[in-house]
Amino acid sequence: MVLAHQPRASQDAPALVTTPDHYLGVAEANEIASYRPVSEFATTIGREPNMVLYYTALGTPFYVRLAREASAHGAVTFVQMNPGRTSLSAVAAGRADSYLRSFADSVRSFGGPVVIGFAPEMNANWDSWGWHHTKPAVWIAAWRHVVTLFRQEHARNVTWLWTINADVPGATGPIQRWWPGSAFVDWVGIDGYYYYSSSTFATVFSPTINRVRALTSKPVLISETGIGQVAGQAAKMADLFAGIRASRVIGFVWFDETQHAGIYHQDWRLEGHAAAVAAFRQALSIYYPGQ
Repeated sequence: MVLAHQPRASQDAPALVTTPDHYLGVAEANEIASYRPVSEFATTIGREPNMVLYYTALGTPFYVRLAREASAHGAVTFVQMNPGRTSLSAVAAGRADSYLRSFADSVRSFGGPVVIGFAPEMNANWDSWGWHHTKPAVWIAAWRHVVTLFRQEHARNVTWLWTINADVPGATGPIQRWWPGSAFVDWVGIDGYYYYSSSTFATVFSPTINRVRALTSKPVLISETGIGQVAGQAAKMADLFAGIRASRVIGFVWFDETQHAGIYHQDWRLEGHAAAVAAFRQALSIYYPGQ
């Protein structure tokens, strides 16, 4: 396993690798309570992931135990923080500063590299902080406020991931409306899934990747993805990995959780699906050799 980071002087930005195909990440249910689900995923695919994603909301402390366990396994901690019940206007006005300072101080004390996204998928219309619900200018003000506060707290081990949803006609808006400026972004994250039998990397991700690269030269991470059973999980695995290779993104995070709520919330897990596991392992050996 190639470690995802290397030591660097404390006054510098985190020295995270940004070469193509580097990150093999996972998000697991119950990983905050125990690292076991991540370890079981590693056993399933025959390789330790080098990025572990967890979700949190304003008011919840930084899960340093998970971060330490991830680090011990050679993985970077990736946190997607949503505003919860706090409005973005309140965040921008500083009314969450006490919490944010505490979180930033915990991240700084941890010391290892941490990737953080805030109020993700804001270009989509399904969250209170997103399109049609909160004005892009308010979202930008809140994002800049959070990033600035962390920097003021000297949490220099944070890589800021501006996370958008892959284009969905009628449900997502033009991504440039939410761009906070290069000084406030380190990487771009794109969330997207194979929902249908017709889904391919070219239809799910390529249009959005092209729009991102017209906007910025920042590294791109597929920050959340999965292939549903309806989409043909095993049959589409090679397409996902080939698309990642061809697009030269820095890696991807597999959403390894089971959902049962229609086409947009399918069973994404590899475990229990032998053909999908075999296809994933085969694709790893071709597209992620030697990590």
